[in-house]
Amino acid sequence: MSSLHISTAFDSGSIDVVSCADPRDIQLHIRKDSAAEFAQWFHFSVQGAAGQQLVLRFLNAGQCAYPKGWEGYSVMASHDRQHWFRIDTEFDGQVMTARVRPETGCIYFAYFEPYSWEQHLDMLGSASASPLVTQEHLGLTVQGRDMTLLHVTDGDSGTPLAEKKNVWVIARQHPGETMAEWFVEGLLERLLDTADSVSRTLLQQCIFHVVPNMNPDGAVLGNLRTNAAGANLNREWLEPSMERSPEVYLVRQKMLDTGVDLCLDVHGDEVLPYNFVVGSEGTKDYSPRIADRESVFKAAWMASCPDFQDEKNYGQVAPGAANPTLATNWIAQQFGCLAFTIEMPFKDNANLPDPLVGWNGERSRRLGASVLQAVLAAL
Repeated sequence: MSSLHISTAFDSGSIDVVSCADPRDIQLHIRKDSAAEFAQWFHFSVQGAAGQQLVLRFLNAGQCAYPKGWEGYSVMASHDRQHWFRIDTEFDGQVMTARVRPETGCIYFAYFEPYSWEQHLDMLGSASASPLVTQEHLGLTVQGRDMTLLHVTDGDSGTPLAEKKNVWVIARQHPGETMAEWFVEGLLERLLDTADSVSRTLLQQCIFHVVPNMNPDGAVLGNLRTNAAGANLNREWLEPSMERSPEVYLVRQKMLDTGVDLCLDVHGDEVLPYNFVVGSEGTKDYSPRIADRESVFKAAWMASCPDFQDEKNYGQVAPGAANPTLATNWIAQQFGCLAFTIEMPFKDNANLPDPLVGWNGERSRRLGASVLQAVLAAL
């Protein structure tokens, strides 16, 4: 019997091995972010275990950033890194235990279906091949990776660019929330489909400004919530800096140049097994006009996609109590516009569960495509 080997030597790889001598008692620690205390993301492979029963014990699960996130959660696994499935998982309040019998000599495990830097570059390349897309380099991250913005619109619609609405979509401020970039992939694919009447109508009226990955460094490093400097980017919007949070600083400056009529900030939630949105009701200048448009948006999305709901969420923020450092709140207040944080589950959608895959990349893609109907209704 060959010895086991556990590897994280790949994009977003992250785990600390305590012991792997016994395949039925592999002991692991979920690693903290590279420059911060958040621990929840993991991504690793186990080699040399084909046909053996593996028992993975995540010893510090109860001390992670969101321990309630393990309740009702199932670890994701893949033999080929293309098709991911859920495996038997239980959590006793301290230790999370997962079991599987690999079919091949190498099996991968992750908190959620990964979205690699190579996939990110492939998405940019595919989108930029469309005549509807202009790609813009905004600047560099802390570690020198490209911050890329896609502008999408129909130049032949007859509507002057200056009269078009500016719709911003930003994703993956928290790099471990990989479902956010899957969401953007689906949104872009539909938006660039010239046979889709919703997309054609939107591009006649709007310019979409899309940042598929707000946190490239954190994504490659295998962080849950922070960039290479340890900054939680979704707490940097009031006063970003080029030293600590250049990713936010660069996108924020571009928003000030273009203006914003609607913004979607795409995330994932560790605890709640639902798809939902968070609005800007706690901001100082929140108005009945914005409230009405929020209602239109949510009603249209629920009508077009049963995976979206508006009953289970974070609850309402009291008037004037909004945190101004969050993207949605800063953008809504700065531009007087409709702004939402979109949340998807790490677990499954409890309203439409799929025990084999749970919530996954493909379902996130389809949700991303479906949101365009709600954007059209709101605008």
